[in-house]
Amino acid sequence: MLPVLAGLAAFFSPISPASAAEAASAAESSPPSAPYIVTSPTPLPVHAKGPRIFLGGSIDMGRAANWQAELPRQLADLEVEWLNPRRADWNPAWKAEASEPEFRRQVEWELAALEASDIIILYFAAGSQSPISLLELGLHARSGTVIVLAPDGFWRKGNIDITAEHYGIEQVADMPALAAAIRRRAALLAQTRDTSETGNAQQP
Repeated sequence: MLPVLAGLAAFFSPISPASAAEAASAAESSPPSAPYIVTSPTPLPVHAKGPRIFLGGSIDMGRAANWQAELPRQLADLEVEWLNPRRADWNPAWKAEASEPEFRRQVEWELAALEASDIIILYFAAGSQSPISLLELGLHARSGTVIVLAPDGFWRKGNIDITAEHYGIEQVADMPALAAAIRRRAALLAQTRDTSETGNAQQP
């Protein structure tokens, strides 16, 4: 099994009968929820519905596994706004040139989404190249918002490991750890927001 598929398989592992029963009971007592995803090139909402999470990482012109769709579904209970650069309508015939309207539109959307994000996920799938994600890592290495997943088999893992160590970027080992890191950061951001709102409400 390819490393990227193995990682996704580990993420979506079977659950026990007891866990399934608990999940069914919870589903009966609460309405189903769907993740709120803003996909390129849809303009970013003026007011975010929660912490914004950029789903950056391996796409490779659509050849990489579509982890950007699966991860939000697994964390659908979080009150966050997912920013997904992966377009279903992407045309590989579009030239990677500034004069190409749709290419420019995509790049400008990604730059704006990265700047607006509270959490930036960068997943470098084994066997992929991901040159744009490497560029984005360099742009935001100092921001304190990045979480990196670079498994063994990614061709520039050594560069990423050293850069992450140098700038104090959080790294995780696999998809379950990535999901846990996102959940933890989202909770901290929500707590900070609630504290700020409470303080503002108490001001005369």
